[in-house]
Amino acid sequence: MNVATRVATRCSAGWNLSLAAVLAAGLFSIVTAASAATALGTEDARHLLARTGFGPTWYEIKTFSAMSREQAVAQLLADVPRTAATPAPAWIADPIVPPRVIREMTTAERQAHQRRQVLETLQLRGWWINEMLATQSPLTERMTLFWHNHFTSSQQKVRYPQLMYQQNVLLRENALGNFATLLHAASRDPAMVVYLDAASNRKGRPNENFAREVMELFTLGEGHYSETDIREAARAFTGWSIDPETGAFVNRRLAHDYGMKTVLGRSGTFDGDDVLDILLAQPAAAEFIVAKMWREFVSPDPEPAEVRRIAAAFRGSGYDIRTALRGLLLSPSFWKPENRAVLVKSPAEFVVGSLRQFDVPMNNTVPAAIVMAGLGQTLFAPPNVKGWPGGDAWINASTLLARKQFVERLFRTEERMQPDGGVMQAFAEPPRPQLDAGIQSPLAVNEVLRRARPALLPMFEGRRWLSAFASEHDPAIEKIVLASAPANPVPADLSGREWVRHLAMDPVYQLK
Repeated sequence: MNVATRVATRCSAGWNLSLAAVLAAGLFSIVTAASAATALGTEDARHLLARTGFGPTWYEIKTFSAMSREQAVAQLLADVPRTAATPAPAWIADPIVPPRVIREMTTAERQAHQRRQVLETLQLRGWWINEMLATQSPLTERMTLFWHNHFTSSQQKVRYPQLMYQQNVLLRENALGNFATLLHAASRDPAMVVYLDAASNRKGRPNENFAREVMELFTLGEGHYSETDIREAARAFTGWSIDPETGAFVNRRLAHDYGMKTVLGRSGTFDGDDVLDILLAQPAAAEFIVAKMWREFVSPDPEPAEVRRIAAAFRGSGYDIRTALRGLLLSPSFWKPENRAVLVKSPAEFVVGSLRQFDVPMNNTVPAAIVMAGLGQTLFAPPNVKGWPGGDAWINASTLLARKQFVERLFRTEERMQPDGGVMQAFAEPPRPQLDAGIQSPLAVNEVLRRARPALLPMFEGRRWLSAFASEHDPAIEKIVLASAPANPVPADLSGREWVRHLAMDPVYQLK
């Protein structure tokens, strides 16, 4: 059963679809370009931009449709920004409140501090969504999100929004740079040090959390190391910590184990950077990263021979991330008809992509962050060290219903002026968004909801959006909204705004 069928069969009442209908719709009718040198055309341009960004606009698709595959991929990878275009919240420059100060607070002071943290965390999520919407390089934000789910840290444990912001800046700076540089920097990142308990790793009392995850999740994958390798590597990382007063990374040399260590067959008086270089020297590291990127951009099932070929070039380049991406996006597999509409949109892709593709104005992006949380993806708070599992895990009866409600909300006009609770109810139910563990006092939650209620209801402005097309019956509309032919038959009498709404309600809209 393919992914489109699985999505369709999980749909709630009123959104159901039989397997026969899916097959009859010709879900994989898109044909690839005759050769890589041929101009992409609408469908291939849409495929490339949807996989590497958030809901490509008609203007973007038209621009890329005239390019060849090589030209289009080169354009995507050229001159990508390393900094955000939207101003960060003012509080990101504020010093952290040290743990000792929090311990000395009164109950009232602690509650006020918790409320402030909740609101700052929501503002941080809204800021990143703003950047996803405003960026001139959607690929940069997609890769920043990819690395956020790779080098996982969570606000639930880190607590300080400033540290999560700093990590986000680091990931963006290196999103399409060098993986070796990113690995070394992320390993010393204060949010990572807190999240994986590296601060408690010291000579004589090694903490193995970071050593285990850097091998299993960041570089090699399971089966390419031993428990002894983990124990020895943990000794090498001893002394990597943070200053509790400032939250800055510090290398506590008196806490470091300077003895001999043996990691993956190599021996020496290694420190943490030495171990990271040993991991990068393993062919398994490049293959692990490429396979993960394959599942993100190409299909759920990596092709071993292609992964090895691209990984060899990736490793040979000194871990240049653009080399790996170029190999993936120019591989024949990326363009195969059978690899279209086989990946489920993440909540970020679904929400931000809808807002971008339909040019929906957002004066306040905090409600969009709350929508994402309700769909299972709370930015800056992956569920565990393995991150969001993605794929079919994004889809269940509850999240499908919430996705449907979000689309319905975008395409409704009669509720434009609905006051107060209507916006939050539609955006947050079901299920109720999960706020950060440890800061869920009733006062904090009530304050979040009170502040979020006045948010302007986002609306699809059909007349303005459709004016970019030749007519309200333009076949291009279907081609840019859906990754493949619609699964549900389109009523012959539909056109314009109602046609677009019908397409956005189709199960194929969940796919990319």
